[in-house]
Amino acid sequence: MATPTNQAQEIITCDLCAKPTRKFCNNCQVSLCVECVSKHVDKLDSLPHDIVPFKDRKVDFPECEFHSNQRCEVHCQQCDVPVCLKCIVGVHNGHKVKDMPESFNDKKKELEEETKEIEFTIIPQCKKKNEETESKISITRAECDELETEKEKLRKFWHQEVDTIFNTLGSLMESLKENHLAALISHQSKINNCIPDMIQTVQRNKEILKSKRVFEVTNHKSKLAAFRNMPTDIDVKLPSLKTNIAQGRELSLELGEYKVSLTQTTLSSLTGEVSYLSLQKLLEQAKSITTIPTGVNPLYNVACVGVDEAWVSGKDKTIRRVDIHGSVQDTVTTTCKPWPCDITVTRQGELVYSDVINSTVNIVRHGRTETLITTPQGWHPAKLCCTKSGDILVSMCTTDKSQRKIVRYQGHTVKQEIDRDDDGEPIYKGGIHTLRVVENNNGDICASDSNADTVVVVDKSGRVRFRYDGTPARSKESFDPVHIVTDSMSHIIVADYNNDCLHILDQNGQFLRCVDNCGLDNPLGLSVDSEGRLWVGLCESGEVKVIQYMK
Repeated sequence: MATPTNQAQEIITCDLCAKPTRKFCNNCQVSLCVECVSKHVDKLDSLPHDIVPFKDRKVDFPECEFHSNQRCEVHCQQCDVPVCLKCIVGVHNGHKVKDMPESFNDKKKELEEETKEIEFTIIPQCKKKNEETESKISITRAECDELETEKEKLRKFWHQEVDTIFNTLGSLMESLKENHLAALISHQSKINNCIPDMIQTVQRNKEILKSKRVFEVTNHKSKLAAFRNMPTDIDVKLPSLKTNIAQGRELSLELGEYKVSLTQTTLSSLTGEVSYLSLQKLLEQAKSITTIPTGVNPLYNVACVGVDEAWVSGKDKTIRRVDIHGSVQDTVTTTCKPWPCDITVTRQGELVYSDVINSTVNIVRHGRTETLITTPQGWHPAKLCCTKSGDILVSMCTTDKSQRKIVRYQGHTVKQEIDRDDDGEPIYKGGIHTLRVVENNNGDICASDSNADTVVVVDKSGRVRFRYDGTPARSKESFDPVHIVTDSMSHIIVADYNNDCLHILDQNGQFLRCVDNCGLDNPLGLSVDSEGRLWVGLCESGEVKVIQYMK
């Protein structure tokens, strides 16, 4: 314990600067030089201040909790508690002690340094690590997405029989994604949980610093060491997707410890086999069975109903059902402006038509017309296809016709949109011509893209399988694909308006035959009846040719 003589010899400095102390605030227990008195009073102007000469200071010593009516004038440095004179000669005998004012000032300085380090160093470091972890989460998600994309590109080289392999692969990747993200999110949560406690500690420390109660300051327990010991950084590393793809060799695929392999059958041999089977079903020469006068001129659309009837439409608001002899069996008058864009028939035999201006797809049930689909704002329905599953494929275009896409509807609900390839490029070309669409037996979606003079076929997931530009048919005029259909053998049949013929392809896009011997002048509408015959609508004459082309 320092003697009064020793205390007098020591230079006690101002708590706000380094100058010698001359004044003391009894209320705040702060040592002050003359110049800092006004600063202290102005800074804490909401509190009362008792400014006295330093020698007249009154230290607010705490009462001893063990000895009544005894003040704790010193602080035991060994036990870190305030003690009275009786304590010094008792349980604290021999312990090193410090005068309470000196201990008070030392503790306040320690508290100030601690608060500054937490507020200006540790919290910013913690927030920075939080941002870094957030970045790692984003990168991990992106890498997982890249792995998923790479997996799907590799799928093209494998047969449909190995879908189970890719499903397993997908599950593993999803599990990897979940585990890695869970670890990172957990790490982030630990970091986030530290910040509120730090902020609360800073606020509490600041309150203590403002306090004039010695006991609160001297009893403060530092959390600095715990805050410095932040959660250890973690890092995640995804396994790479390895593959060995070579025509005619064994194919292998690896993701971490998951490994699969199989022998590849070349695409050309598969294509040749399918093409051979398709050719066996085609007649050497297609033949025209009959010519039906419809009275619709020009004739745009044909949709077969059963065996000997078809709905037909053209450049007016009326849709007519004619039989194979040309007799009109029924009519539906629409409100379409200027006319219905396309017509099709459901598996139940109900007529469906599209109204471009009103942006609706309508169905006729029991003689009454109902709105089945309303397309999104800015998009207009064009050509239609009713699938075997009961869905409706609708080709759409924007108001300015700059974009086109195919949308699958299940009832009123959008089930699928097909508009971009794996590289994000448009699959179909924008332009003034409509995009005609049909679904094949294997789930492929075949489209006649008249703006690109190309037939585009995508698989059921919407990935491009192939494009056909008419070159193998060696036609005189440029290929001009219009209406398109498929048949029971999965043939793809497209009308070529410029060359007055039909192109017949197998399901893999191999050209099989050209039907150009049946007087097909300006063929436009196209449909297949339940007996497998083609009904070809001739635009200029308004006639329908019924053609037998398969055995």
